[in-house]
Amino acid sequence: MGDLFAPQHLILILLIVLIFFGGKKIPELMRGLGKGIREFKDAKDNVKREIEGHINDDSSSNTTSQKNS
Repeated sequence: MGDLFAPQHLILILLIVLIFFGGKKIPELMRGLGKGIREFKDAKDNVKREIEGHINDDSSSNTTSQKNS
């Protein structure tokens, strides 16, 4: 199949996008894409923090209950 992201393929993809959306719409599309990626990363970080918080809470409660035993 070859390299999917070869320079020739990327140029062809960019030309097709330019034809379909026109020069004025591309900045709006890129802004929307960037915003979506940023929101995804923020959500991923929030989930990661929440999981780590629960792990820390569980480990601290386990150490407390072991000391009391």
